[in-house]
Amino acid sequence: MKKNVLFEYMEAIIIAVLLALIIRTFVVQAFKIPSGSMLPTLQIGDHIFVNKFIYGIKIPFIDKTVINIKKPQRWDVVVFKFPQEEKKDFIKRVVGIGGETVKIKNKQVYIDGKAIDDPYAFFTDTNFIPKRDNMDTILVPEGKIFVMGDNRDASFDGRFWGFVDLDKVKGKAMIIYLSWDSSSKNLLSKIRWERFAKLIH
Repeated sequence: MKKNVLFEYMEAIIIAVLLALIIRTFVVQAFKIPSGSMLPTLQIGDHIFVNKFIYGIKIPFIDKTVINIKKPQRWDVVVFKFPQEEKKDFIKRVVGIGGETVKIKNKQVYIDGKAIDDPYAFFTDTNFIPKRDNMDTILVPEGKIFVMGDNRDASFDGRFWGFVDLDKVKGKAMIIYLSWDSSSKNLLSKIRWERFAKLIH
């Protein structure tokens, strides 16, 4: 009798672990925001859930999409493997998609030659730095995206290292489930309650 109960507990634990792994691999994964490159949209210490299913189903470890559902669209906030060091995950906003041209002149973004309304861009520096605030026209290849951080004056993004392969996109940022302000001295005030369950746009 005791062996049966023990077996049932072990079976339940194994099933729970397998389900958790499946959900984490294919459906939803949690991430923590470590930098201010996406301010004010995402704060340092925000903990978010990322929808991994929305863009399709990938084979784990080889980043091969086997079932396409939809492609990232302009202004989606996406988590992806950093092209220069794939062990690192980056989070940025999609600005240009495959087949489009992107140009930046004095902080203004142009898509296919037209200045666009850039509703999420956030600037803290009125100076113009050539490499950061200007970029010659580039064509985004099919199967790739061009991404930028919302905090344009303090983001290491596509302006400096190029494009993101769609197969390297892990998912779309969905919701903030916890926001932790480590700089606060008061334990209760460390939690940014107003950011709880905030949808990410």
